[in-house]
Amino acid sequence: MLRFFRYISLAEGISLLTLLFIAMPMKYMLNIPEAVKIVGWIHGVLFIVYVTVLVLAEINYRWSLLFFAAAFLASLVPFGTFVLDRYLKKLEVR
Repeated sequence: MLRFFRYISLAEGISLLTLLFIAMPMKYMLNIPEAVKIVGWIHGVLFIVYVTVLVLAEINYRWSLLFFAAAFLASLVPFGTFVLDRYLKKLEVR
C-alpha cells in the first residue's frame, strides 16, 4: 500500500509541475488553451486518486492527523510530493 501511495504521489507531483510550468505558459504565452484542458484533466484525476489513496493509507497505517494534513498539503505545493516521498521511502524501509 505504501509503495502504491508513493507512486501515485510522484505521478500527482509530476502532473502538478507539468500543469504549472508547461501547460499554463502554453495557454497564456502561446495561446494554446488545449494544453491546460488536457493536463488539467489528468492532474484532476490523479489528485482524486491521491486523496483517496491517502485516506486509505491513513486508515491502514494509523498516521497522525498532523501527518495526514502535511501529506494533503504536499499535494498542493509544487515539489511537495517529492519531499513527502523522501519521508515515505524511509517509512517503507521499516
